[in-house]
Amino acid sequence: MKISVLILTLDEERNLPHCLAALAWCDDIVVVDSGSTDGTVAIARGGGAHILLHPFDNFAAQRNWGLENGNFRHDWVLHLDADEVVTPELNAALMSLTPIDGIDAYNLPSKMMLFGRWIRFAGMYPTYQVRLGHRDRLRFVQAGHGQREDLPVNRLGIIDSPYLHYSFSNGLFGWLNKHVRYARDEAAFILAQRKAKVREHGGGSAVGRRRSAKAFSAKLPVMLRPLLRFLYVYLVRQGFRDGLAGLAYAFMLAVYEGMTAILVLEAMLGGNSIPDHVSSSESSP
Repeated sequence: MKISVLILTLDEERNLPHCLAALAWCDDIVVVDSGSTDGTVAIARGGGAHILLHPFDNFAAQRNWGLENGNFRHDWVLHLDADEVVTPELNAALMSLTPIDGIDAYNLPSKMMLFGRWIRFAGMYPTYQVRLGHRDRLRFVQAGHGQREDLPVNRLGIIDSPYLHYSFSNGLFGWLNKHVRYARDEAAFILAQRKAKVREHGGGSAVGRRRSAKAFSAKLPVMLRPLLRFLYVYLVRQGFRDGLAGLAYAFMLAVYEGMTAILVLEAMLGGNSIPDHVSSSESSP
């Protein structure tokens, strides 16, 4: 099957070459850049991509804008961030895919990479996200600091072949820096969930269970979230089996939860609203 690719970028000159190199099979790559000041746009142009410039609001809005303005050659679009790399296995699966009537988009798993290795357990593999969809039928809505598809579960298929996610390609400091910004969006999501009267039911799929768990966790005492996140990733999901990389990742997720908890606590006790998010087009944790 012929597939177009949509990539979100902001100052991704370090990551974009690897992302583009794995897309040699694709004849239609669209890059939506939100104001890079490094060599990102030149690299994208050199890789044969069509460049669109658009200010970043949030992930869902940016992807939707790209879908509406990309003038794609093909009906199906693969959504990537610049720090994500398509594996040969996924490439083969995409090329052999025959769309099924009634399916508008597909969930794909990612492999989280840290210290040059796949952190299988701490990275909670397989965690699925909708990354392939029909250009006219898939749209996204914002959820916390990330996005999710605006489609019913019965319109979604699954491709089990993974892509690689190099979330730490800009170093651990870079990861922490962007998660300071992500914590704002996540805190706003938690506050909204706490006010909601209707519990979200995600269904029986792995994605649905994850969303239900996320909605439930928003109701937990905020200052317990860092400890619970660490224990879940490191012990329940056996992140200890990933060695020092698993320990580092579990600890960093706990730090992220701590930043989120402080923002929620400030809003709840001090009466302050969550500040406007200042996000980039970098990918989720």
